[in-house]
Amino acid sequence: MLLAQRRPSPARLLLLAAYGFFCWLMWLIVAQYFEGRSDTAFLGIKQEYVRLPFYLPAFYIHVFASVLALPAGLSQFSSTLQRRFPAIHRFNGWLYVASILLLAAPSGFYIGLFANGGLSSRISFCLLALLWFWFTLAAVRNAIQKRFSAHKAFMYRSFALTLSAITLRIWKYALVATLHPRPMDVYQVVAWLGWIPNLLIAEYLIFKRIRK
Repeated sequence: MLLAQRRPSPARLLLLAAYGFFCWLMWLIVAQYFEGRSDTAFLGIKQEYVRLPFYLPAFYIHVFASVLALPAGLSQFSSTLQRRFPAIHRFNGWLYVASILLLAAPSGFYIGLFANGGLSSRISFCLLALLWFWFTLAAVRNAIQKRFSAHKAFMYRSFALTLSAITLRIWKYALVATLHPRPMDVYQVVAWLGWIPNLLIAEYLIFKRIRK
């Protein structure tokens, strides 16, 4: 009976399967850039910036580090992993933190300065990078200080912003399929939709599961 109670629910298994599927799609997107060309996929519409001294290195650092953070971050919310394999939990945690603080967030801020969609999009992506960095750093500091409730709350916030790599693209495809807006209008909208709803959901979960 106890073993049956510990089995993941069908809803949780479905969510994990969906998450794995989207991570796989993200990997396929990132794999396009392995050849290192400056005109591949998204870079094809960024030709005015690829000649800047740091744009291409920052772009490649950002996409590869971000896709690394997706599976590493999810593992931090597994109570089974924390309880039975604490060493793996800590390793994945430091991998997640390093990929964001040292790579993905700083490079994301830099390429955010040149985001499509004008000033509104640039503000959004740069703000996203700053919050992503701050939430992740706060999670680390609270863990070191053994303030585990605060650590978990900031991990919720950090991972909500990590998920923007997936949710931004879901919103983009949904808007294009249903409303057929102009390309630059899409960027202006999804720049904010990609992460603000995620953060609101994280705050709701923090209130329901951590603060109560």
